[in-house]
Amino acid sequence: MTGTTKGTKSKASKVSRGRALRAAALAGCVALALSACGSTKDDNAGSAGGGGGDGKGKVGVILPLLTSPFWQSYNDYVPKMAKSEGVDALKTVNSNSDPSQQITDINNQLNQGVKGLVVAPLDSAAIAAGLDQAERKGVPVVAVDVAPEKGKVAMVVRANNVAYGQKACEYLGRQVKSGKVVQIMGDLASVNGRDRSKAFRDCVKQKYPKLKVLEIPAKWESDTAASKLDTLLNANPDIKGIYMQAGGVYLAPTLQTLKSKGMLKKAGAAGHITIVSNDGIPQEFDAIRKGQIDATVSQPADSYAKYGMYYIKAAMEGKTFKPGPTDHDSTIVKLPNGILEDQLPAPLVTKDNVDDPKLWGNTVK
Repeated sequence: MTGTTKGTKSKASKVSRGRALRAAALAGCVALALSACGSTKDDNAGSAGGGGGDGKGKVGVILPLLTSPFWQSYNDYVPKMAKSEGVDALKTVNSNSDPSQQITDINNQLNQGVKGLVVAPLDSAAIAAGLDQAERKGVPVVAVDVAPEKGKVAMVVRANNVAYGQKACEYLGRQVKSGKVVQIMGDLASVNGRDRSKAFRDCVKQKYPKLKVLEIPAKWESDTAASKLDTLLNANPDIKGIYMQAGGVYLAPTLQTLKSKGMLKKAGAAGHITIVSNDGIPQEFDAIRKGQIDATVSQPADSYAKYGMYYIKAAMEGKTFKPGPTDHDSTIVKLPNGILEDQLPAPLVTKDNVDDPKLWGNTVK
């Protein structure tokens, strides 16, 4: 039809005005919803605007491995923190350092009908397959310790891993003025391994150019660390410093390797190799007290469990958050991929503060 009557025009005009009013109302609702999308303080989180749940239901908790004292401690904290945060957490599942198994574990938990998942990803990229499955089923996920490269998570609970590498570099740089230092790296398929490695390397280059960095890719594996360190020390017996990116898996093999070569000297003694670790487990604290190692960065296993539970409950209630400081001495930041990460404090521990009762490593056996 090419023409229209006046009455039809009037009716069309009314319809148009009605549509415009509805559009304006919808825009207003969206604006209201967005204004309530969280807070820089976690205790003021608002509704996501999409009809939150009641926070009830089973929560699956998936571990990356249990061969490290760090993850053993985290595993012990999970049921305690779940109870304190009012979360009905299932018995933890151990993926045994296998990224493929971790995806299977996620699917198994989803098939059991969990309403939320707290996952410590093994592989920053591979975890996306599991996150996609959870999103399809409408199950929120909180990532602990490792930030995924892709996929939807309600929050990443993690410390600043770049700061780990920088703190280790700066400590070694103050103690060792020149010569060779080693960093025993984690798995470079993990953002944690990449962040710590690059931060340490870049810091040495910028601030301590008289240090030469030798690297051991060890994939969070103690046997790999031991064999490669043994080979490296054979070729470089003049090593002056070591940065272990994960004391939970590297402490024992590193000390044993040094001891077998007669290179484990007490701090202050001639020939002592300055060692900085990363985790904050009781075994590292004991090694600091004995003078076997010099420092460690305390990665907060207790807070990982606590805020993993806190954020999954919040997500199940439909709450969201925004970047900014929290009320628990941390800062929520937006990562380049748009995911939010709560960066928890991770202090450097030396002989000066190793007995601080506030450190989680001093609260466990």
